[in-house]
Amino acid sequence: MGTLGDVHAPGGVGRVPRRLCVLAAAAVVTGSCEGVPRFGIPDPVTEDGDRILSLWQGSVLAALAVGAIVWALLAWSVIRYRRRSGPSEGLPGQRSDNVKLEIAYTVTPVIIVAVLFGFTVFTQEKVTAVSSRPDVVVEAVGYQWQWQFRYPDEGVVVTGTTEEPRPTMVLPVGATVRIRLRTTDVIHSFWVPRFLKKQDIVPGLDNEMDVVVKDPGMFPGRCAEYCGLDHARMDFRVEAVSPEAYRAWLDQQRSRATEGAG
Repeated sequence: MGTLGDVHAPGGVGRVPRRLCVLAAAAVVTGSCEGVPRFGIPDPVTEDGDRILSLWQGSVLAALAVGAIVWALLAWSVIRYRRRSGPSEGLPGQRSDNVKLEIAYTVTPVIIVAVLFGFTVFTQEKVTAVSSRPDVVVEAVGYQWQWQFRYPDEGVVVTGTTEEPRPTMVLPVGATVRIRLRTTDVIHSFWVPRFLKKQDIVPGLDNEMDVVVKDPGMFPGRCAEYCGLDHARMDFRVEAVSPEAYRAWLDQQRSRATEGAG
């Protein structure tokens, strides 16, 4: 059998790291192009979801590119250095080392990981950033085992009950919404799959997140942290509507609150 010292890829070993790095960077940058599969990720309905999807697509494409090259090199080695019959066939040349090749397969993974790490940090900074002046503020309060959505600037409160186990958070499309996350007991987790991100709700820790919903619709949400016996009941919905419909909904909620108080 041959050793690594005898493996000489066409065009030289030095070109392989550059090609892999270019493939990794290009895959991450172009991950969100039209026609690229989502690889199991739901279709995002928020601007941050688009960024997360792009990073996921690029990472998977980079992994597939590296995997394809590795399998191609394995196949080439198996075919090129397979055992042959015949008196003229002997062992291939033996070498104890190949410095260029060893540097290549050591440096290349480090560069690929560094490229992916850089895009991950960039995306994380964008996704976790919060606006100094959000258009709408909603407090999402999780408790065993329901949700309450408070609109402090509007005087509106939506509380889940046993009769209506899926309370609805109504948001205007295109607005920057600040969601403040609170808990009255144990750890919960606010998760809307179509947002492509979730945030834990920890006692004593005030977490918050900004979302900008792009499209109208009804999107299911749930608690993603096991929080006790009836954890499975902690479902909710997010309904994204036009700004006009959002204002009409607020007026309707205020009217109901006034009637109930009367």
